[in-house]
Amino acid sequence: MNKLFFLAFIFLITACTKDEIRLETFSPEAFAYDLGGSWEVNALVNVRGFEQREQVDNNLFEASITLSADLKTPDGSLVEEIYADAINVTHHEEILDIPLDVQFELDSASALGRYQIIIQISDEFSNNIVTTTVDFDLTE
Repeated sequence: MNKLFFLAFIFLITACTKDEIRLETFSPEAFAYDLGGSWEVNALVNVRGFEQREQVDNNLFEASITLSADLKTPDGSLVEEIYADAINVTHHEEILDIPLDVQFELDSASALGRYQIIIQISDEFSNNIVTTTVDFDLTE
Protein backbone atom coordinates (compact mmCIF):
# COMPACT_ATOMS: atom_id res chain seq x y z
CA MET A 1 0.00 0.00 0.00
CA ASN A 2 2.82 2.42 0.87
CA LYS A 3 4.43 1.72 -2.51
CA LEU A 4 1.21 2.55 -4.32
CA PHE A 5 0.79 5.76 -2.30
CA PHE A 6 4.41 6.76 -3.03
CA LEU A 7 4.01 6.15 -6.79
CA ALA A 8 0.76 8.12 -6.87
CA PHE A 9 2.46 10.99 -5.00
CA ILE A 10 5.41 11.05 -7.45
CA PHE A 11 3.00 11.00 -10.41
CA LEU A 12 1.02 13.89 -8.94
CA ILE A 13 4.15 15.99 -8.36
CA THR A 14 5.47 15.48 -11.90
CA ALA A 15 2.06 15.97 -13.51
CA CYS A 16 1.48 19.24 -11.67
CA THR A 17 4.93 20.68 -12.29
CA LYS A 18 4.67 23.53 -14.77
CA ASP A 19 7.27 23.63 -17.53
CA GLU A 20 9.67 26.52 -17.11
CA ILE A 21 9.10 29.27 -19.65
CA ARG A 22 12.30 30.11 -21.45
CA LEU A 23 12.38 33.30 -23.47
CA GLU A 24 14.31 32.73 -26.70
CA THR A 25 14.77 34.17 -30.16
CA PHE A 26 15.01 32.45 -33.51
CA SER A 27 15.48 33.21 -37.21
CA PRO A 28 17.23 36.60 -36.93
CA GLU A 29 18.07 38.40 -40.16
CA ALA A 30 19.04 41.92 -41.17
CA PHE A 31 19.56 43.80 -44.41
CA ALA A 32 20.09 47.35 -45.63
CA TYR A 33 18.66 49.12 -48.67
CA ASP A 34 20.53 51.94 -50.37
CA LEU A 35 18.00 54.77 -50.77
CA GLY A 36 20.46 57.07 -52.52
CA GLY A 37 20.91 59.68 -49.80
CA SER A 38 20.59 57.23 -46.90
CA TRP A 39 20.34 53.56 -45.93
CA GLU A 40 17.20 51.90 -44.61
CA VAL A 41 18.09 49.08 -42.22
CA ASN A 42 15.62 46.33 -41.34
CA ALA A 43 16.10 43.52 -38.85
CA LEU A 44 13.65 40.74 -38.13
CA VAL A 45 13.67 38.27 -35.26
CA ASN A 46 11.05 36.00 -33.74
CA VAL A 47 10.59 35.46 -30.01
CA ARG A 48 8.91 32.63 -28.12
CA GLY A 49 8.74 31.40 -24.55
CA PHE A 50 7.14 34.56 -23.18
CA GLU A 51 4.51 34.54 -20.48
CA GLN A 52 0.91 34.96 -21.58
CA ARG A 53 -2.11 36.06 -19.64
CA GLU A 54 -5.50 34.68 -20.45
CA GLN A 55 -8.46 37.01 -20.25
CA VAL A 56 -11.12 34.48 -19.34
CA ASP A 57 -14.07 36.87 -19.69
CA ASN A 58 -13.42 37.51 -23.40
CA ASN A 59 -11.33 34.39 -24.20
CA LEU A 60 -8.18 36.27 -25.26
CA PHE A 61 -4.50 35.61 -24.69
CA GLU A 62 -2.18 38.57 -24.31
CA ALA A 63 1.58 39.05 -24.31
CA SER A 64 3.67 42.17 -23.73
CA ILE A 65 7.18 42.57 -25.13
CA THR A 66 9.56 45.52 -25.18
CA LEU A 67 12.69 45.71 -27.27
CA SER A 68 15.59 48.01 -27.85
CA ALA A 69 18.42 47.83 -30.37
CA ASP A 70 21.99 49.09 -30.26
CA LEU A 71 24.18 49.36 -33.34
CA LYS A 72 27.83 48.37 -33.42
CA THR A 73 29.62 50.05 -36.33
CA PRO A 74 32.53 48.65 -38.39
CA ASP A 75 35.02 50.70 -36.32
CA GLY A 76 33.67 49.15 -33.09
CA SER A 77 31.80 52.16 -31.74
CA LEU A 78 28.35 51.65 -30.26
CA VAL A 79 25.22 53.66 -31.04
CA GLU A 80 22.94 52.96 -28.10
CA GLU A 81 19.19 52.55 -28.43
CA ILE A 82 19.00 53.34 -32.13
CA TYR A 83 15.53 51.74 -31.99
CA ALA A 84 13.01 50.95 -29.23
CA ASP A 85 9.44 49.68 -29.22
CA ALA A 86 6.76 48.06 -27.07
CA ILE A 87 4.58 45.33 -28.55
CA ASN A 88 1.32 44.17 -27.01
CA VAL A 89 -0.33 41.23 -28.72
CA THR A 90 -3.79 39.80 -28.11
CA HIS A 91 -5.17 36.74 -29.86
CA HIS A 92 -8.09 34.32 -29.52
CA GLU A 93 -5.68 31.37 -29.30
CA GLU A 94 -2.48 30.83 -27.38
CA ILE A 95 0.33 32.87 -28.94
CA LEU A 96 3.20 30.65 -30.08
CA ASP A 97 5.66 33.33 -31.18
CA ILE A 98 5.84 37.01 -32.01
CA PRO A 99 7.70 38.43 -35.02
CA LEU A 100 9.64 41.59 -34.13
CA ASP A 101 10.80 44.26 -36.58
CA VAL A 102 13.59 46.76 -36.05
CA GLN A 103 13.83 49.58 -38.59
CA PHE A 104 16.01 52.68 -38.75
CA GLU A 105 17.94 54.84 -41.20
CA LEU A 106 21.64 55.56 -41.53
CA ASP A 107 22.85 58.60 -43.43
CA SER A 108 24.89 58.34 -46.62
CA ALA A 109 28.07 59.23 -44.71
CA SER A 110 27.92 55.91 -42.82
CA ALA A 111 31.03 53.80 -43.38
CA LEU A 112 30.80 50.75 -45.59
CA GLY A 113 31.43 47.45 -43.84
CA ARG A 114 29.96 44.99 -41.36
CA TYR A 115 27.53 46.27 -38.73
CA GLN A 116 25.96 44.40 -35.84
CA ILE A 117 22.53 45.01 -34.33
CA ILE A 118 22.25 43.98 -30.69
CA ILE A 119 18.59 43.46 -29.82
CA GLN A 120 17.47 43.20 -26.19
CA ILE A 121 13.99 41.76 -25.71
CA SER A 122 12.09 41.85 -22.43
CA ASP A 123 8.96 39.91 -21.51
CA GLU A 124 6.99 42.42 -19.46
CA PHE A 125 4.93 39.75 -17.68
CA SER A 126 7.76 37.46 -16.52
CA ASN A 127 10.58 40.06 -16.52
CA ASN A 128 12.74 37.62 -18.49
CA ILE A 129 15.25 39.19 -20.87
CA VAL A 130 17.02 37.76 -23.89
CA THR A 131 19.60 39.37 -26.16
CA THR A 132 20.34 38.43 -29.74
CA THR A 133 22.65 39.83 -32.39
CA VAL A 134 22.39 39.97 -36.14
CA ASP A 135 24.91 41.27 -38.68
CA PHE A 136 24.45 43.13 -41.93
CA ASP A 137 26.76 44.78 -44.45
CA LEU A 138 26.72 48.19 -46.08
CA THR A 139 28.24 47.68 -49.53
CA GLU A 140 28.31 49.61 -52.77
